[in-house]
Amino acid sequence: MNDSPLQVLTLPTSPYPDQRPGTNGLKKKTHVFQSKKNYLHNFIQCIFSSIDLRDRQGSTMVVGGDGRYFNSTVIQVIVQMAAANGVGRVVIGQNGIMSTPAVSCVIRKSKAIGGIILTASHNPGGPDGDFGIKFNTANGGPAPEAVTNKIFQLSRTIEEFAICPELRVDLGTIGKQSFDLENKFKPFTVEIVDPVESYANSLRNIFDFAVLKELLSGDNHIQIRLDAMHGVTGPYVKKILCEELGSPANSAINCVPLENFGGRHPDPNLIYASDLVETMKSGQYDFGAAFDGDGDRNMILGKHGFFVNPSDSVAVLAANIFCIPYFQHTGVRGFARSMPTSAALDMVARATKIQLYETPTGWRFFGSLMDAGRLSLCGEESFGTGSDYIREKDGLWAVLAWLSILAVRRQSVEDIMTDHWRTYGRNYYTRFDYEEVDLDAAVEMMLDLELMISDRAFNGQVFTVGEKKYQVEAADNFEYSDPVDGTISRNQGLRIIFKGGSRIVFRLSGTDSFGATIRLYIDSYEKDINKLFQDPQGIQDVGDFVSSVEHKP
Repeated sequence: MNDSPLQVLTLPTSPYPDQRPGTNGLKKKTHVFQSKKNYLHNFIQCIFSSIDLRDRQGSTMVVGGDGRYFNSTVIQVIVQMAAANGVGRVVIGQNGIMSTPAVSCVIRKSKAIGGIILTASHNPGGPDGDFGIKFNTANGGPAPEAVTNKIFQLSRTIEEFAICPELRVDLGTIGKQSFDLENKFKPFTVEIVDPVESYANSLRNIFDFAVLKELLSGDNHIQIRLDAMHGVTGPYVKKILCEELGSPANSAINCVPLENFGGRHPDPNLIYASDLVETMKSGQYDFGAAFDGDGDRNMILGKHGFFVNPSDSVAVLAANIFCIPYFQHTGVRGFARSMPTSAALDMVARATKIQLYETPTGWRFFGSLMDAGRLSLCGEESFGTGSDYIREKDGLWAVLAWLSILAVRRQSVEDIMTDHWRTYGRNYYTRFDYEEVDLDAAVEMMLDLELMISDRAFNGQVFTVGEKKYQVEAADNFEYSDPVDGTISRNQGLRIIFKGGSRIVFRLSGTDSFGATIRLYIDSYEKDINKLFQDPQGIQDVGDFVSSVEHKP
């Protein structure tokens, strides 16, 4: 403990108009946080001010990040401001490292009032890259809209922030550090923890590690290849998959977190994880996976580079859910997917008579259902999968879930996937992103499209692409009424639903100074067993498909 009390200051500041948190917090170019006076301090203060002072006093806050450039500097500022704002204890991953799912886990285990995660997810890092600040509440999940709206309103009127500028924390040494502050009766405590251990303990209670160890290092073990993409998941993969479950050390690559992710884009998809894809094509490995910067997303590959679509991945996990011991004990309360995600999960829910929820994009909607005891497994098309043991999507959890299925069924990834299609049918699925579109033009297009599909004459129309016909069954602007609290979320995307289960979805998202992003999702359902393993005509030429809808007289 330091000998003399540290001074707490209240300093004047001016607001910024652009600090509205999105689904994954406030993301900006790194230089914005670095160069704009008090830009960082303003947003951190607004997070603390959004919590009632009585709840804040003496509370515990968890802090972690994906290790990207500027991570350690920001953590020091957060600690200084936490102390000045009445927080009693801050729990931080060693060297400032802690994955997003691990932060959620530690928040819940330590009964913290919340947590601050420093990440821009799968966006590039470095001085010219992106940086982000995300606030998770006491349930361990992303702050709900009411909280993010409050933070934004505070950011527009902020006049001062509180800070203890002389407080410095040793982020590298595990253990407790205590500090006396002026006018404070109790010391302020910082606890540096192993970022893996608490999270790993949770996984040990979910999966059968003895079975997984036999799969990965027994006499008839499979060969796996895991790419952490120089993100935060590296230490978790090394500790859990290699050291504990016995997978060879060289089965895990790019496991050292780097400030710029090695100059790569830490996004686990076929483009940015192309090195892994090419390695898997050799046939040397039976199972492959990649993780994003902060560890909440995953991509699953089988032998010879067989790609598992994320929408299919959550459906397979649902169909084989009792291969995971956790669900044998808890049972299954419900399944959920985001609206743009393919309806593959719906087919499993229908067959198993388990409740399915279709929510807007954003993990917080899943968290609300989990808190109410209505949801066990969920996923989204953007490579996110998770369960109710925490309130974040979890890339490593998804990998262990898949390995559990492989251990029980003793089949290849491809065989499991093809068996699934034979049982439930196949959702051929793809997504197109049109980025940096003129905002006014994008809004006008969406309004025109909504007007067209809202016309009563649109329902029942038949569109032909090749030999396949699509008849419109329903069309709307998706609206979600939360079954827990009745909150209504409107204008969540335009849906064209065809008889037989196929869909087209349009969403406008990512509006910023660079323009808008229009996302187009094509979900073509096929149940004819003779057509399950060929390119469907409805997606083979997506231009003709969408054009036929837009220009039908």
